[in-house]
Amino acid sequence: MTDRSPQRSDFSHRIATPEDAAEISLLMELAIGELQKGFLSPEQIAVSRSIMGLDRTLIADGTYFLIHDIETGQLAASGGWSRRATLYGGDHTAAQRNDALLRPGTDAARIRAMYTHPGFTRRGLGRMILSLCEDAAAAEGFTQLEMGATLAGVPLYEACGYRLIEHTIGASADGVEVPVLRMGKTLA
Repeated sequence: MTDRSPQRSDFSHRIATPEDAAEISLLMELAIGELQKGFLSPEQIAVSRSIMGLDRTLIADGTYFLIHDIETGQLAASGGWSRRATLYGGDHTAAQRNDALLRPGTDAARIRAMYTHPGFTRRGLGRMILSLCEDAAAAEGFTQLEMGATLAGVPLYEACGYRLIEHTIGASADGVEVPVLRMGKTLA
């Protein structure tokens, strides 16, 4: 477990419910379209939509967090963790899905689907989501975490102690490849 507090006075967090799906999808679409600029070409961003997006399994498993701005009620960030083998991808990426349950203490839990609304970047929300996920995974006995990271997320993940395991290609279409970095961390 960690000793950092995920609470911030200007934001609230909770576990996502099925009724949140449309709001989450909108946040994801905004984040994919805006926050990948400077890291991916417009063609790569278009292809990345074929692997990124909402995974309702995370919501059903109760492992997906939402962070709302208290003043406006707007969804500011989302992200989760998983006790299932799927490393990344949304509902529409059936070929990448593996719903096998991971073994705490042996397998690495997954950090999944981290998104921040473009209007709420640089406010510590990514760190807040990671903290919530790490604490929840540790409470279930997981001692290691892995993720499929986008290039835009790498600086945050490295600052939070995640290290590169391998470079992979998340999607490819018409000669356009989208890199995904498999990263991991051992919990203290």
